[in-house]
Amino acid sequence: MTNSPILQLRVAITASDYERLVKFYCDGLGLEPAAVWNNDGGRALMLEMGQATLELFDERQAEVIDQLEAEKRVSGQIRFALQVPDLPSALKRALANGATLVHPPVETPWGDLNVRIQDPDGLQVTLFQSK
Repeated sequence: MTNSPILQLRVAITASDYERLVKFYCDGLGLEPAAVWNNDGGRALMLEMGQATLELFDERQAEVIDQLEAEKRVSGQIRFALQVPDLPSALKRALANGATLVHPPVETPWGDLNVRIQDPDGLQVTLFQSK
């Protein structure tokens, strides 16, 4: 166990179309709900997404990564990067469940295979497979 002052990272997304976003993250990325809440007519679910790491980029680094993955500056202030075991299968599944392709897969200078997609609400997501 680490002595880190932070024990867990949670990212909360408020969806413009809850059902559409649930379909993308559950069916499109294959995530299983870890918890489901229904409070006073509101709905929410928690999805376990493996190990979490927070990356902080300055504008130049964001531009470098966007250039590598999408050939131009396209991401917003927040972008997910999710490691997957089989990139072609993960991409096919995501696209079939509401993702939009931002740029086809590219091999990075560090040897990963990365593809940039967008979730149904417009949040950019990098799917990557390490070699």
